[in-house]
Amino acid sequence: MPLLTELPPEIVHHILGYVDPQDLAWIPRTCKSLYHAVNANTPLFKQVYLNHLDAPLPGFVNWEQSLKDLVRLQALGRSGVDDKKDEVEFVHRAVTELLKNASTKGARPGLTAKLPQSRNADILTDIFSSESNQSAFLCRSFIYERARAEFHSRDIRYWHGPPKSEHQKSAHLHCLYGVPRLFAYPSAVRQTRHNSMHPFACSKVYDLRQYTAKNKWGPFLDDGSMGVDWEKVEAIMIVLGANMNHLGVSSIHMCETFCSVPFAGTWPNSWQSPHIPPSLREPDPMEHLDPYGITGVWLRVVCFLDYTDFFAYNFGAQNFEPPPHVPRPSINVGQATRLILMRIFVTSVEKPGPEDGQDLPVVHFKGVSRSLDQSFDENADSDLRGSVRLTPQGDVRWTTFSIFGGVERWRSESIQVGGVKSAKGVLGHWFDKDYDARGPAGPTAFWKISDKSQPNYGAGEREGSDFLAEMDELDGEYESNPEGEGEGEEEGEDEEGDSSDEDGVSFSIPAA
Repeated sequence: MPLLTELPPEIVHHILGYVDPQDLAWIPRTCKSLYHAVNANTPLFKQVYLNHLDAPLPGFVNWEQSLKDLVRLQALGRSGVDDKKDEVEFVHRAVTELLKNASTKGARPGLTAKLPQSRNADILTDIFSSESNQSAFLCRSFIYERARAEFHSRDIRYWHGPPKSEHQKSAHLHCLYGVPRLFAYPSAVRQTRHNSMHPFACSKVYDLRQYTAKNKWGPFLDDGSMGVDWEKVEAIMIVLGANMNHLGVSSIHMCETFCSVPFAGTWPNSWQSPHIPPSLREPDPMEHLDPYGITGVWLRVVCFLDYTDFFAYNFGAQNFEPPPHVPRPSINVGQATRLILMRIFVTSVEKPGPEDGQDLPVVHFKGVSRSLDQSFDENADSDLRGSVRLTPQGDVRWTTFSIFGGVERWRSESIQVGGVKSAKGVLGHWFDKDYDARGPAGPTAFWKISDKSQPNYGAGEREGSDFLAEMDELDGEYESNPEGEGEGEEEGEDEEGDSSDEDGVSFSIPAA
């Protein structure tokens, strides 16, 4: 039998194309023949890349460097937390690059929702299953540092000035990971009430000083640039995830991709519609002009404090008002959580304005919303209008208005995590549409669950029972979960202890 080095070069090339990326670096060191077979062999690096990762978007790709980054990223799991504290910038760059090129085709197995089958997402899920990687890269934002340091509002050492790059990148990685880390330490043995992140995230989300004219009361930086403040988005994700986990809805069919599945569609064009019979899909004449995938049914979650608690937290101790860059104390009181079904459709498309990103148009929409709470609180049943556009930095910005009796009442400003048509959904702030300096305000999120479109009715033309019947129909579009549980349940509600059993809302939701 001939030796490998005695085979024709094209056969050697074909064989080496199936080598694991980690091993490819060692092969040139074995002998001179294999060194020349690998060194500067761009077609070989491309073949190895395509055999192990998703095919990237059209354009220039440095195949060799991309493989080296992957190997370096995978190797980080073998080192301790302290050894990789300086790697946040590299990890952020490598992860965002892998997600940018993640697949938008196929179906990811083992999930009730329809997500693309992505080798990139599977690799990242494996890398971040390591507790040390979670500690080093997902839990490095200011609120995690604050929780681990037992922050005291009068301690000058923990003043929080302008956002730091490593804090923002860690928060962004956490949002892309998509499963909120609800404790200051990922280790299961340290997940106690004392280490719960929920009170610290609430102190950011419910602090009215975070809502300013420069950030338009949304999850944006306070410098007027409309750049995303990922630490605000992270805090929103933690608050919503903890409250949904407490109520036991985080792993039902239509919620699991929001807070239970790592890297669940946190990349552009990852939304995949469950199969809809043609008879149930009504054509929308404006839909083909919409690059954001707006038309359809969305599930929304809104959380809020009792206004007495909200007012006391923000205005109840004027003599002890912390300086602007010092956070308010952590807050540990009950919150209400409401699930809302929204049906929206495109109404118009226009060119972007001078303050918008110029790559995509501004799309306006209308629709209706209904609460899924059995009481059908009138504050949740409304008409809707809004718009979607790009920020100057290219992030997807959603603005919505809730309309009661023809009058706008509530507004929200949000960011779509993962980009255009991502399955992860949209996270942001809701508040009074007139920017009331006394509030209220709080966190919200919504994500698409169906492309079904029926735009020819108003809010007053749908009964609440019709919407719950529709939830049954939508629930049938998803397969049953073979495992029966999601990752979000691992951090059980008994550990969190942020609110009592009577807090929140009971929901009439089909069983998962």
